[in-house]
Amino acid sequence: MARMKFLCDSDRCIECNACVTACKNEHEVPWGINRRRVVTINDGKPGERSISMACMHCTDAPCAAVCPVSCFYTTADAIVLHDKDLCIGCGYCFYACPFGAPQYPRVGNFGGRGKMDKCTYCAGGPQQDNTVVEYTQYGANRIAEGKLPLCAEMCSTKALLAGDGEMIATIYRERVQMRGYGAGAWGWRTAYRETVTV
Repeated sequence: MARMKFLCDSDRCIECNACVTACKNEHEVPWGINRRRVVTINDGKPGERSISMACMHCTDAPCAAVCPVSCFYTTADAIVLHDKDLCIGCGYCFYACPFGAPQYPRVGNFGGRGKMDKCTYCAGGPQQDNTVVEYTQYGANRIAEGKLPLCAEMCSTKALLAGDGEMIATIYRERVQMRGYGAGAWGWRTAYRETVTV
């Protein structure tokens, strides 16, 4: 079974926000929530990089580990989803996620902000595939239709990759070899500010 993953190639991302717009339009995400966002590091300085961020569908998801009602679950394709019918909106997942993926759908006091919302990898939710109920709560289920997430399909530079983790790793490995970065492509020099012989 495939292990579905995202990967954003920061050397290709041009901060166009097409992925953000595609996600909002496909799922009719309410104003104020972005299931996907583009983060720019060193904005306007040498070494500026932009990265498209969303739920990374972790193998050992911290959001699932801290959820007191166990509303998070992992599908056979390793997509981390949550059940909004079980969610109590406590926000523990919001604080546990290193990517800031789970978000409150509304601004307000505790309890009035609603149940958490997050990237579904265009895989819908626990309801029957491609039903009105599923679309209302989670948006389009492109995975059930045999398609990949729209954010990745709309990326004009193919910086955002989605699909089987092994295939994505192979594509990225080939890109890195063509660029001649070696292990530096994974951000070692940037993260640790060290010169590493590769």
